[in-house]
Amino acid sequence: MVVRTVVRGVGHYLPERVIPNSWFEDKVETSDEWIKARTGIERRHFAAEGETTSQMATKAVQNALKMAGWEASELDALIVATSTADLTFPSAATMVQAQLGMAGGFAFDIQAVCAGFVYALANANALVTSGQAKRVAVIGAETFSRILDMNDRGTCVLFGDGAGALVLEAAEGSGGPEDQGILATDLNSDGRFKDLLYVDGGVSTQSTGHLRMQGKEIFRHAVEKLAATAHTAIDKAGLNEGDIDWLVPHQANLRIISATAKKMQLPMEKVVVTVQDHGNTSAASIPLALSVGVQNGQIQPGQVVVTEAIGGGLAWGSVVLRW
Repeated sequence: MVVRTVVRGVGHYLPERVIPNSWFEDKVETSDEWIKARTGIERRHFAAEGETTSQMATKAVQNALKMAGWEASELDALIVATSTADLTFPSAATMVQAQLGMAGGFAFDIQAVCAGFVYALANANALVTSGQAKRVAVIGAETFSRILDMNDRGTCVLFGDGAGALVLEAAEGSGGPEDQGILATDLNSDGRFKDLLYVDGGVSTQSTGHLRMQGKEIFRHAVEKLAATAHTAIDKAGLNEGDIDWLVPHQANLRIISATAKKMQLPMEKVVVTVQDHGNTSAASIPLALSVGVQNGQIQPGQVVVTEAIGGGLAWGSVVLRW
């Protein structure tokens, strides 16, 4: 027998403020039709004034805990994937820990931009399978609206705010692909591509900065690297593309999602798509999509789910799990 990391609950939170594409029309040279045609995005949510990443993360994980029927005190560890933490330090995760009233265990952040949730899920799996923790919460949460340049039409229309969470538990498995839980992970990065997607400020440069992106180059790297990492993880799991019930990709751009699915020979009917409603929520996008997929009755127990993401770094990776 082997230890597997099994999903016991999922939840999400979106800010109340909904921003339609038309909101940008008097700020930059764009239109609802232009944004929809190039990205598939129709609306996104922006955090309210004073609403923070840790507050959204707390609400998302509370919903996941409710589904699992757990109290926060039963968690051994809590991981927050974010690039937009409330403060330079302490971590957003310790703030969530406090807001939950979780006095025990340990909490930390992971920063891999849009790939953050995949990185966090892989690290949670390592904690569980090594025996370091039995119950772990993994949250992706972002307030990207705070770092957008509202004069840059190539980026300001793409991103939104929100949070999603999974709660995970150690369970026994046979070690084969028929097991429930995380079956395989694959992580990658290449720092040579930093200039393709970054924020032009930070603590050691003494500025806040704005998000900057070379969209065409990101698109080219995304399709190739996402399909490759997904294939690697599927192969590690002892499965093939025909075994996949759902692809739950990073929700950055509908054209990237479609091109990646095509490269993986998966029909769009097997892809969970939420980008039209949320925009790109970076590390929050996959857990948000998972939660919506479960809420909508798409993702069912026993089904094989593949998640994959790419973000600044460049950092990219994938996770294969049986729900």
